[in-house]
Amino acid sequence: MNQANSKRGYFGNWGGAFIPEVLHQTFTELNEAYLRVRGDETFWQEYVDLMANYSCRPTPLTFAENLTKHFGGARIYIKREDLNHTGAHKANNVMGQGLLVKRMGKKRVIAETGAGQHGVATATMAARFGFACTIYMGEEDVARQRPNVFWMEKLGATVVPVTDGSRTLKDAINEAFRDWVASMDSTHYVLGTVCGPHPFPEMVAWFQSIIGQEARKQILAQHGNMPAAVYACVGGGSNALGIFQGFMAERAVELVGVEAGGKGIDTDHHASRMTGTRAAAGVAQGYKTMFLQDDDGQMLDTHSIAAGLDYVGISPILADLGDSGRVRFEAATDREVIEALELTMRTEGIIPALESSHAFVQAFKDAPEMNPHEAIIINMSGRGDKDIFTIAHAFDDPSWKKFIIGRAQEYRKSSGE
Repeated sequence: MNQANSKRGYFGNWGGAFIPEVLHQTFTELNEAYLRVRGDETFWQEYVDLMANYSCRPTPLTFAENLTKHFGGARIYIKREDLNHTGAHKANNVMGQGLLVKRMGKKRVIAETGAGQHGVATATMAARFGFACTIYMGEEDVARQRPNVFWMEKLGATVVPVTDGSRTLKDAINEAFRDWVASMDSTHYVLGTVCGPHPFPEMVAWFQSIIGQEARKQILAQHGNMPAAVYACVGGGSNALGIFQGFMAERAVELVGVEAGGKGIDTDHHASRMTGTRAAAGVAQGYKTMFLQDDDGQMLDTHSIAAGLDYVGISPILADLGDSGRVRFEAATDREVIEALELTMRTEGIIPALESSHAFVQAFKDAPEMNPHEAIIINMSGRGDKDIFTIAHAFDDPSWKKFIIGRAQEYRKSSGE
């Protein structure tokens, strides 16, 4: 990662730690604990062993033979983070932070979540290590990700719907910070992405780098050369930075981040910070980056069919990599995402999450223009079963509608309503 600014916690012009005075000591302790484990090789080995024995790592790199034939260009490989425990890359970060929390001696964890995958992963980690756990989730995301809410609660977490603002991810983050201010002596905030105040961007990127380390070894073993390009969806950006770090030093490998184009970046219904026209430098939620905001600096509402990409800001590390040109940013619309998801399901029998499907969109656009001896990697950050309600609605599936109506009627009868 490029940390050109000599001030720790900055990446070029982005980053920092803009925190209230009441949290200063907490962040000092967190920085010290992080730096201790960062320099401790036994900690990283403990982390790798835990992920191998508890979370199915290394995850496979799957050659998508049918998609490759379909497009007739580059060989398409898929990094299968959907096979990670809890169904997404989120487990990498939370299990690492869980080990850190153990060393810090704290007994309670809190987290924010959008798509619910980070919430499920955090609740799983809390159950594994015996921590009390509270998850903040925007009320809108609670409604569209109900299966994940169910599992969080069954794992023992308290899920708090957030009704402020747009009732999505940025509002859940705000509420989690409010909790932390009131409970910092006993509580650690397991921030879920490479955003927020230092050291979170750097720390989360470190834990997620396990994806890129594996993918680099796997593509060399299977293809014999470096890939021509690596694709990942970008909300906050943790899955993208996770896989990009395996290839950052290889200048011939193009790194492509795909944002949520929603209903189009020429509308007000998207979450594209690097590819849209309404993003500007700002400071919010403890750090400086590109945020979607109006002329008065007020944060704009965002939209994406994928709850996990529905965020107003972007990692300061990715903002810097965009400035330098090391990462190319694109946007995928909701409609394109559904089309890419359907094609992947029908040709490969693989069901990407709606978030991950954004990366597939751009890879599918680029692959036909490449040579057959070249390879590309798509980071499949999560599996799509969590999105069944959203996907079924998007497909306007009549049998699914009939099923839901029937179950609702059965529930009313059994409840005596």
